[in-house]
Amino acid sequence: MAHIVKFENVAKKYGNTLAVEDINLEVEPGEFVFLVGPSGAGKSTLLRLLAKEYAPSSGKILVFDKDISKIKSSNLPFYRRELGFVFQDFKLLDDRTVFENVAIALEVRNKTDEEIEKEVEKILKLFEIWNKRNLFPNQLSGGEAQRTAIARAIIGKPDLLLADEPTGDLDPQTSWGVIQLLNEINSWGTTVLMATHNAEIVNTLKRRVVSIRDGKIIKDKKEGRYEIH
Repeated sequence: MAHIVKFENVAKKYGNTLAVEDINLEVEPGEFVFLVGPSGAGKSTLLRLLAKEYAPSSGKILVFDKDISKIKSSNLPFYRRELGFVFQDFKLLDDRTVFENVAIALEVRNKTDEEIEKEVEKILKLFEIWNKRNLFPNQLSGGEAQRTAIARAIIGKPDLLLADEPTGDLDPQTSWGVIQLLNEINSWGTTVLMATHNAEIVNTLKRRVVSIRDGKIIKDKKEGRYEIH
């Protein structure tokens, strides 16, 4: 596929408020892209448009070379299974253990119990949270909860991972642990699109940086830095 993501003249309005406008953006398979900008700049809106939580007010969004506006609501769950999502507030199910939270991503793909056992054990060991597998989310540290959320997001081997401020509520050391995981996932071939306020992480990683302000892309650099002025 030529592009894994392509925005063509995309705008999104909420009522009379223009959240993003004139967005033209192409992301190649295997890229790691930071979306940076102040609060309210439109970073989360772009990710939510990709997740098809909202439809654009105008313009076209292609994911995996398909116009996602043409996806029927009945096919939406299948589309979303091709993506991974990581959020600032984890969105783990409180009444399920770490193991069960991660396993759910395979259950919806109709994997056998044996496949689920094997795959979940493998990823929890890789993410160094196997020893927490029987704990519930409220028994985890922030870093452990985020590792669980990332494990759930990528266990289905998505081609595209969307991360919305995944280190927002974490201390610096834990944040780096999460970023190293995302970096590793990217090295496996998964494209990562991450919205962040963390200038230190962006400047250290030297990946592509797309800067957004007032709903518009103001800068797009291959090995960029955190610049929002």
